[in-house]
Amino acid sequence: MRNIRATILFIFFFVGFVSSAQENAKPLIYRINIRENIGSNTWIYLRNGLHEAVQLQAECVLLDMNTYGGAVLEADSMRTAILESPLPVYVFINNNAASAGALIAIACDRIFMRPGASIGAATVVNAADGAKAPDKYQSYMRAIIRATAESHGHDTLVEGKDTIIQWIRDPKVAEAMVDERIVVPGYADSTQILTLTPAQAMELGYCDGIASTLHHVAVQYLGYNDYELKTYNATFYDRIKGFLMNGIIQSLLIMLIIGGIYFELQSPGVGFPLAVAIAAALLYFTPLYLTGYAQNWEVLLFVLGLIAMVFELLVVPGFGVTGIVGILFIVSGLLLALIGNIRFHFDGLPVMQLFRALVIVFAGLGLGSVLIVYLSSRIGKPGFFRKVALLADQKGTVSVSMEPASMVGKIGVSVTGLRPSGRIRIEGELYDAVSVKGFIEQDEPVKVIRYENFQLYVMKQ
Repeated sequence: MRNIRATILFIFFFVGFVSSAQENAKPLIYRINIRENIGSNTWIYLRNGLHEAVQLQAECVLLDMNTYGGAVLEADSMRTAILESPLPVYVFINNNAASAGALIAIACDRIFMRPGASIGAATVVNAADGAKAPDKYQSYMRAIIRATAESHGHDTLVEGKDTIIQWIRDPKVAEAMVDERIVVPGYADSTQILTLTPAQAMELGYCDGIASTLHHVAVQYLGYNDYELKTYNATFYDRIKGFLMNGIIQSLLIMLIIGGIYFELQSPGVGFPLAVAIAAALLYFTPLYLTGYAQNWEVLLFVLGLIAMVFELLVVPGFGVTGIVGILFIVSGLLLALIGNIRFHFDGLPVMQLFRALVIVFAGLGLGSVLIVYLSSRIGKPGFFRKVALLADQKGTVSVSMEPASMVGKIGVSVTGLRPSGRIRIEGELYDAVSVKGFIEQDEPVKVIRYENFQLYVMKQ
């Protein structure tokens, strides 16, 4: 009996202690700084910050924003994450919320601005020269910024026989930040893009309060007189991952993958080109895999493409189908890893995301082709690349047989397909050779036109 009483008393004491601790716990405001151009870095910061805020059971997330804009794709991903966040997300515009920053701010549940801040000017421009992008891009931006404003809902008012829709954030105002043709009387005519001051934003429902500091926002507008503030601090790993997910860097990695594979297949056993290709592939796929874009099967598709290419060159030369399949698998793996899909399901895939992925992959393939042509033309020439190939004018003894040099002008037959390298037979002897014009199929007559850098160069007879 005594044990039962002790147990009951302990339970009451424990429950009271927990309740008291919960009552005395300060509400947590989780701050995420958006203080650079919108891009892969800021997207990673927001994504990680929102996840950590949920884990810490924060009361709300507060974005501390000062940005002139950036990439539309990352901005679209960020505004989607905000709209889908289980926690309320507020923004404190600590000077600028321009272009892509305006889109992200409009997605937040409440907008606060410091005196002298501004929001708007969301026209899409070219990154290279800052010129206004074609209308198809403006149309996409108008649609997503309007949809973002509409997502906050509206009130329906009945006046007599008329039903009036009163938006919490008027979509027309959001569109006017993108398209100068949309007129907002008293704020923007048909010749200017809409940019709002704090007072103007208050009048149009695009600002919920003007505050000089984040603390002012928390106390006066959010009602937290005593609160705990935690700030998301980007790690070195976050910055590296954001850097590797930059579109330009991804194109350069694809260039190294393609170039490395080509030169390794041209000179098997060297090892260095293959090491470059493997390192580039790891740097390309790893951040995409860790952020949930690249799936296991997409990486496997890329690897199968590499295997098919090796089979084409070493096992079944001249057939062609294996090589084509390999190329398709490689390109598909690189492309699909950039697109948020689940087993070829592309429901809700933003057009801009697909467009960006296509640009990155084909830019990388183009750069890879340029690299191959350039390095192929420079190997053995004066300069750095002179060291890559053995030259006939080297001093000392050359240990490689010079017999192939006597084959120039002779006719032979291709033993394997030359794509562009392979093997030929001349006078019963086998030689390695390279086609100088197009691919040559197996059992085709060929003529040796020159001997250079210990390599026979042939063309169809």
